[in-house]
Amino acid sequence: MENLSAPENSQIMSYKDWALTVFISSLPLIGFIMLLVWAFGDEANIHKKNWAKGTLLIAVIGFILIMFFLFMFGGLAMLGAMNS
Repeated sequence: MENLSAPENSQIMSYKDWALTVFISSLPLIGFIMLLVWAFGDEANIHKKNWAKGTLLIAVIGFILIMFFLFMFGGLAMLGAMNS
């Protein structure tokens, strides 16, 4: 007889699982490492895997925007200081 239950990595996560996931991901260095493990590892729940990929995408976009504004306004401030 076939096993009709969902695979282990596609089970619905409880609110406790999500609370622990968000807490771990908020830790400074460990959180970033765990996001990479969850996003690209084979053992993570599929929902957690997709959430981690989305979180990393938002982090990369935010980093790019911060660097853009830092170079734009930091460079302009440096030019203004050199002309004074």
